[in-house]
Amino acid sequence: MKNAGKLTRGVCLAAVLAVGLSGCGKKGPLDPGNPVSLTVWHYYNGSQQAAFDTLVEEFNNTVGKEKGIYVQSYSHGSVPDLEEAVRNAISGKVGADAMPDIFSSYADTAYEVEQAGALANLSDYLGKEELEKYVDSYIAEGCIAKDGTLRIFPTAKSTEIMMMNKTDWEAFAQATGASLEDLKTIEGVTATAEAYYQWTDDATPDILGDGKAFYGRDALANYFIIGMQQLGVEIFQVENGQMTLNVPKDELRRLWANYYVPMVKGYFGAYGSFRSDDVKTGDLLAYTGSTSSAMYFPDQVELDDGSYPIDYLVMATPVFEGGKSYAVQQGAGMVVSKSDERHEYAAVEFLKWFTEAENNLRFGCVSGYLPVLKEANSQAKLDQVIAGQSLSVAPKTYDCLTTIFDEMDSMTLYTNKSFKNGSKARKVLEYHLADKIAEDRAAVVAALEEGKSLEEASAPYVTEEAFEEWYNSFCDALANAADK
Repeated sequence: MKNAGKLTRGVCLAAVLAVGLSGCGKKGPLDPGNPVSLTVWHYYNGSQQAAFDTLVEEFNNTVGKEKGIYVQSYSHGSVPDLEEAVRNAISGKVGADAMPDIFSSYADTAYEVEQAGALANLSDYLGKEELEKYVDSYIAEGCIAKDGTLRIFPTAKSTEIMMMNKTDWEAFAQATGASLEDLKTIEGVTATAEAYYQWTDDATPDILGDGKAFYGRDALANYFIIGMQQLGVEIFQVENGQMTLNVPKDELRRLWANYYVPMVKGYFGAYGSFRSDDVKTGDLLAYTGSTSSAMYFPDQVELDDGSYPIDYLVMATPVFEGGKSYAVQQGAGMVVSKSDERHEYAAVEFLKWFTEAENNLRFGCVSGYLPVLKEANSQAKLDQVIAGQSLSVAPKTYDCLTTIFDEMDSMTLYTNKSFKNGSKARKVLEYHLADKIAEDRAAVVAALEEGKSLEEASAPYVTEEAFEEWYNSFCDALANAADK
């Protein structure tokens, strides 16, 4: 697999390995007769929570019992709820629970907690050979300490895939000659979406401007970060904790032309909470979303006057024409609260067990998350675990995981480094353009209802002047968020 941050990864990993070599001898005063109790906070729900709890119980009854470690897990329901609970615990808010020994955390939140001095140095408990078993970029992402040592233990990762309603795609493709090959590039998706809109509009010649959207995406921030990276620009360039903002106009114009414009014209869409919801209601055919969303892809389209079954396709995410094959690296890891050697060591022992190939893949088969050990990222290993454990795996989840495994050698996983106010800057990427789209699309729809053509209705919003106005506002918003 190619890995992100090649210039800085080596420095980061070297620092981790150097400290790890000196610290890997720590064993902690564990006593099976007097087990150390650990609390884990996470945000898993439903089948993911059930799978995690099953593994925790297995650990407690086997390795934990043997070594003297007992783990109790608690779900906080959602990422925002978990982050609030952690902040309340750190600040000592009245009524807040004590800090857990381990908790799920994305890099930006972990960075905040690390700045407060509340995270354990995991490099003290991991040796060179242990660290080298993990995907390099996953370790690099966890190197958020000033000295380059490890603070985030990679436990389960994800990236993005493209999923599509195969049944309705085939009807469109047979009628128009549309090809799956066209969907390998972002520009190809945009052109295909325009053709689909026109095709569905033509299906009702007595009603003008009622074409349907073809494509949507979750996580607009990923589109900015990865899209720019594909075009050779690191939008948040971080060195020594200091962020430099890179927002070149030409590259952002390409992102604008291939998201804002088709959204405003109705070629793309976003209606429900997630784009898989929009496929279910028949409002979209395809979307880009997290690998963990595969389990939510619908088995049927539900309309007001009935429903019908659909098949699905899983594909690699499209890349800008001429761009480099970058894909997002995402998913929370686990961090360990700074406490004492006994608790910290025990926490790392549990996390090492959880990320063993067999255990991690068992969790991934349910959650759609990618395993974090190098040896586990293959279809052969996945098939071995499924057969050995007699696991029942949803076909969509299986196809999603194996699609990514097939792409590993040709793509580079990327996530930007953490920096102060990183969460605020990411929110600008997520909502600034989305809010403008919602407002402008509503105006276009109103104009269509007044009898204007799509070109007439959308004309005021797709000019160079409109782009310039948004571009300046976007850059100001990003700069302000990063400075606060």
